[in-house]
Amino acid sequence: MPVIAVVNRKGGSGKSTFAAHVAAWCALQGHSVMLGDVDRQQSSRTWLRRRDARLPQIAPWAMDQKNMLRVPTGITHVVLDTPGGIHGFELARIVMFADAIIMPVCASVFDRESAAACHAELQALPRVASGRCKLAVVGMRIDGRTNAGETLRLWAQGLDVPFIGSLRETQLYVRSLERGLTIFDLPPSQAATDLAQWEGILDWMRPVLMPPQAANDAPGDGYKSNVRIGPSRPESLMPAQESMLPGSRLNVIATRTPAPAYRAPTRTLSHATEKGKDIPQFLKR
Repeated sequence: MPVIAVVNRKGGSGKSTFAAHVAAWCALQGHSVMLGDVDRQQSSRTWLRRRDARLPQIAPWAMDQKNMLRVPTGITHVVLDTPGGIHGFELARIVMFADAIIMPVCASVFDRESAAACHAELQALPRVASGRCKLAVVGMRIDGRTNAGETLRLWAQGLDVPFIGSLRETQLYVRSLERGLTIFDLPPSQAATDLAQWEGILDWMRPVLMPPQAANDAPGDGYKSNVRIGPSRPESLMPAQESMLPGSRLNVIATRTPAPAYRAPTRTLSHATEKGKDIPQFLKR
């Protein structure tokens, strides 16, 4: 089951807009998609309530940062809209289940600096650093009359992270979302300029959204290919954590031999260890 998480710790970066559009595009391709709203504001869930029942349906998934609910049978794709300010354990846990993370970033220096700090924390997590969880940047609310898009492209290049496209500032997004729509639901002639801006973004996402087998699926779990991409969770995941996503494809079935109990180190913790202690070791492997 492919999982895409839309992440940026700065509020107002366009995460909900981007997540809604990715979910709508998946639904229009015939996938059974669920839009998971981890954000306390529940913006994505509010948008879903406005969506016309005659349109390709998107299943809601209300969550909070401490509890993730079971994915219903039949769901093939998950898009996660995450909250601003996410870091530490919550960010690491999202990475554990995601096949890709997309960071929507606005062009201001404040947005870029906040996104750079989030990128640095993501790169410290092994699934991102090793490429098992892909990472890319999208420019949001870009004024075409300025060089903001090029500024973001060069910024992303400096971080060595793929910059997969820019989406312009336009009322078409605002008006569409107010009606429970996305530009993918509009007549192509009405949204031609914006649909063209999505082409590079969708080209990057297609291998993630339509893989032979997603990273969090067990062998034979809905995919005919024998290809096995790296596991979503480390082999030493403690049994107490196995209930984080009970019953879903994101859950590793606890039939293996339980991992040994964790023993706290006897040595004195260094300053560096104290600084990073909010992320458990089993999430950092």
